Amino acid sequence: MIKRLFKRLFQPSAAKIASRKKKQVVPRVVEVAEHHIDPTLVSNNAVRVTKTLQEHGFAAFIVGGAVRDLLLGVKPKDFDVATSATPEDVQKLFRRARIIGRRFRLVHVMFGNDTIEVSTFRAGQTEDAETDQHGRVLRDNTFGDQKADAERRDFTVNSLYYDPATQTVVDYMDGVADVSEKRLRVIGDPVKRYREDPVRMLRAVRFAAKLGFSIDAASQAPIKELAPLIKNVPAARLFDEMLKLLLSGHALACLKRLREEGLHHGLLPLLDVVFEQPLGERFVTLALQSTDERVRLGKPTSPSFLFACLLWHEVLKLWADQRARGETPIPALGIAMDQVLETQTQSLAIQRRFAADMREIWGLQPRLERRTGKAPYRLIEHLRFRAGYDFLLLRCEAGECDSELGTWWTEFIAANEAGREELQRELLTRGVLPPAAKKRRRRKRASAAPREARGAADAREGTDGDQKGEA
Repeated sequence: MIKRLFKRLFQPSAAKIASRKKKQVVPRVVEVAEHHIDPTLVSNNAVRVTKTLQEHGFAAFIVGGAVRDLLLGVKPKDFDVATSATPEDVQKLFRRARIIGRRFRLVHVMFGNDTIEVSTFRAGQTEDAETDQHGRVLRDNTFGDQKADAERRDFTVNSLYYDPATQTVVDYMDGVADVSEKRLRVIGDPVKRYREDPVRMLRAVRFAAKLGFSIDAASQAPIKELAPLIKNVPAARLFDEMLKLLLSGHALACLKRLREEGLHHGLLPLLDVVFEQPLGERFVTLALQSTDERVRLGKPTSPSFLFACLLWHEVLKLWADQRARGETPIPALGIAMDQVLETQTQSLAIQRRFAADMREIWGLQPRLERRTGKAPYRLIEHLRFRAGYDFLLLRCEAGECDSELGTWWTEFIAANEAGREELQRELLTRGVLPPAAKKRRRRKRASAAPREARGAADAREGTDGDQKGEA
């Protein structure tokens, strides 16, 4: 009797055993003959990290976007590793490794300028995880197994694990098929996953635009409704995500997609204003196309220059408003810049160094119109002259100012001393004069009678003073 009672209480029923077996998902292991990943595209440092961890008895795989890109035949920009080792275990195995992160701890393993990000397998979302009132996860440092880690990732195409040792891909979520079909699909319930981390909506747009993927209907449907949740994301994290988006090599497509999905309001509130103005839209389009081209060619890009382009026409508008109120041009420009940066910083935590560069680029524009005297010679020595000059060329191409101005500066930069003097003489011949020097006001001459009266008064004061001194 007692034995039967214990069995009933502690021994699982057949239904429970069947349910557990059903939940045990066996991953699909994709061999090299099917996935065709080129091993030469894999980072040697990432291979070194996985090999070291495996030699010490831990599971370790290259994971996420790197595997997705390898399947597409593209050399990944960054490599991440997922492992069964804890952050402390990882740190002990590598000389240059540091633990970072609050929401979830990671390890950065450094090899010269190359950094491999190593994360421990995460557990499934628990009910007691710290969240805000909208469902966004604030803190969750629970470790788990590989299957749970795959379920916690955002999209199926990012939930793939590549083992360099066996050259196999471990696939729990049919991510290989989604990569093949160029489909972006959220893992789990999209509404819940977007609430947990609203940045996933931005990532969906970025990946779709960058990879040329379509967003699965179920994953796309809640985005417009949940778009306001972006406002609950810390401004610094939004700025980082915007940088990734703008420097993805597909910035123009990303921004257009953001507008279509209604996601731009929490990021660039002035974007609608820009795209509604003919000149503004052309200017921003040219700037984004130029940046995309530089990214594709592997050339350096400047976030401050790009943000200066995106917000320039709002600066122009406010600058005109200030001048209409009677403010002189340069102080008016300073006020306009302050207002734009203050408005934008409320949603995006634009770093001070970027904001300072943006101010200098904007501030150089009226100075570039002064081409006579010593002004051009002083200006080309300015630290941000090249950025200001490139900005001017974009304005000329967009039809915002006379193309002759950009051509003149291009010739002035390339010319020798005699050539520069000749360029300035041509300006004077055409009637472009240097700014007039401020005339000093002459004091009005006082009439003779008052002057004589003042002289007499001064004489009396001097006498009094002498007497006081003697006393």
